[in-house]
Amino acid sequence: MKKRTKQAGSDIAVETVPPASGDRQFVTALQRGLDILRAFRPADTALGNQELAERSGLPNSTVSRLTYTLSKLGYLVYLEETGKYRMGVPVLGLGYACLSGLKVREVAQPYLDALAEHAGNGILVAMGGRDEFSMIYVACARSPGVVSLQLNVGSRISLARSSMGRAYLAAAPARERETLLRGIEARTDKARWPRLHEEILRAIEEIETRGFCLNSGEWHADVNSVGVPLVPLHGGGPVLALNCGGPAYLLPRERLENDLGPRMAEMVKKIRYSG
Repeated sequence: MKKRTKQAGSDIAVETVPPASGDRQFVTALQRGLDILRAFRPADTALGNQELAERSGLPNSTVSRLTYTLSKLGYLVYLEETGKYRMGVPVLGLGYACLSGLKVREVAQPYLDALAEHAGNGILVAMGGRDEFSMIYVACARSPGVVSLQLNVGSRISLARSSMGRAYLAAAPARERETLLRGIEARTDKARWPRLHEEILRAIEEIETRGFCLNSGEWHADVNSVGVPLVPLHGGGPVLALNCGGPAYLLPRERLENDLGPRMAEMVKKIRYSG
């Protein structure tokens, strides 16, 4: 049975698809504990058990036991004055361990910096990987400027609606892509799904024909972006994706199509890694 919750207007949801019943190797309690940690977002300072229950879809009693255990282990810190929890330092250690294992970040960063400088004032260039139905930024670069998307390493964006997410879907193995598309359909309003599905298929076709996909206001109104997939040369590493985005008046579709898109398609050929 799929478990999902999502706050209105948010790209972020805790959504997990447990394995088929009878998988005796799967530890459900561990999954639920990780769901609690995944419920926290970069903008959150602290969350109470009720908020965590709403975001995770877990019963209040289960959440109380999980937050108590996670606080005893240091992954959560209990704030007595508010009765809420914030993330503990050990979670940061896990995050940095993950980033240090992605050696491709070191290879990619100079290319991201160069593209951001070329793109100009206020444009964000990023690389990310998938977590359930979101993409998480693992590297970023931006030119100095007053205007810029307020996203950084650790930020989440939509898998279904962003150029980065759609680039990922284009490069994902066929079985994984089919599973993700079914999950996206299940969490999308029926009236909205045909158009969203068409946009995703169009992006996949763009990746296949010219190596990049365009997004004109389909993630957020007045924000344009271009995305490209980054696939390891010999397998063994995760499929990643890159995007370049900013306010539509700074990034008109013509520039994405004729300049930044082709540049990014060539850039990933130089970044491609061995996993």
